[in-house]
Amino acid sequence: MTTANMLDDLIPAQKTNTTAIFIIGFLFFIFGFITWLNGSLIQFLQLVCQLESDVQAFLVTTAFYMAYFFLAIPSSVILKRTGFKTGMSLGLLVMAIGSLIFIPAAQQRSFGLFLTGLFIQGTGLALLQTASNPYISIIGPIESAAKRISIMGICNKVAGIISPLILSAVLLSNARELEEKVNTTKNIAEKEQLLNELSAKVIPPYIILAVVLAILAFALYKSPLPEPRIEEEKETTALSGTANSKTSIFQFPHLLLGALCIFLYVGVEVMAGDAIGIYGKSMGMPLSETKNFTSFTLAAMLVGYVVGIFTIPKYLSQQTALKASAILGIVFSIAVYFTEGYTAISFIALLGLANSLMWPAIWPLAIDKLGKFTKTGSALLVMGIAGGAVVPLIYASLKKEDGLNIPNHQAFFICMLPCYLYILYYAIKGHRKIS
Repeated sequence: MTTANMLDDLIPAQKTNTTAIFIIGFLFFIFGFITWLNGSLIQFLQLVCQLESDVQAFLVTTAFYMAYFFLAIPSSVILKRTGFKTGMSLGLLVMAIGSLIFIPAAQQRSFGLFLTGLFIQGTGLALLQTASNPYISIIGPIESAAKRISIMGICNKVAGIISPLILSAVLLSNARELEEKVNTTKNIAEKEQLLNELSAKVIPPYIILAVVLAILAFALYKSPLPEPRIEEEKETTALSGTANSKTSIFQFPHLLLGALCIFLYVGVEVMAGDAIGIYGKSMGMPLSETKNFTSFTLAAMLVGYVVGIFTIPKYLSQQTALKASAILGIVFSIAVYFTEGYTAISFIALLGLANSLMWPAIWPLAIDKLGKFTKTGSALLVMGIAGGAVVPLIYASLKKEDGLNIPNHQAFFICMLPCYLYILYYAIKGHRKIS
């Protein structure tokens, strides 16, 4: 059971809970910090583990985001049994365990162990996301849910800007020299020594991360975050709407279409944030520059979230914001196709602006009028986050260097345009298919 229904009895009794919003906002900061390390980590592991292709490199995002697909519904069951605070604390502890897996992974330079650690981190995040997203959506009027999620998005993206810069500074300082040394050294023993020394750099930051996550788990458990009453499902007229007559979530087309929309949205978000460095390297840009490209995308997303806070719903409805975002995504994707070099990189970063208001708009539109099915519907939407595992892998498989001999810019365009077109469809028509 997701937190959405667990909170049904609590939220109507209070108009605002500043403490709860602050705590959830801090958790979104943690989501962002962990999630957006992947962009730098992909390039680091390419070098340390001597990966032969970008397809292998994008297994980083596959391992991380597939955890959401497998763990979203089990997470809802865990939350039903443990309660809100205990479940959230458990999620943080699971993330800490995933971070500790990086120690033996680095010592052995084992790509498989790195992927295992990432999957475990994603498992913890799935538990946290299953709870926090519906919580922030229903804590106030559904019409302003996008505004509240935009505030959460700022917390997420501020962390996303910071984390790649920190990790790159620790792991990939003097990146150009390191890359040249590794690639030019002929002596196998010397090369292995260089790679082992580079790999060991990941251990201290991930030990610190594990300790911080464990401390946060304890702090959250002891925090004043309201623990909702877990009661048997019951419906009020205001909450249920047409849901009283339904027997399955599959009778809500707008939810199913919304889950696909989330899947494609997360796919293009990860492409803009995590694949931007790979795109730059494919054009011959050095690692010393591409290692920080993720932060550019996140900065553009941050601007979009600020715009959302001040415009939704006062000047823009959630539907209008989603339409505008999808159109921007289409325009910027076309611009990437027809440009090269740093101009193309700039347009990929600007996709962050286009993507920024999509999650805040899609989520409340997809769970609207679900009533007693809100808990299952929320878990289904969290499963859609697996799009971040699939779309980048398709891109890498299409690319000239690794897959079907399609030029880099064409492969990127083939992945992005259909996604944005579908998101535009959902904004115009798909979300209206209530029954």
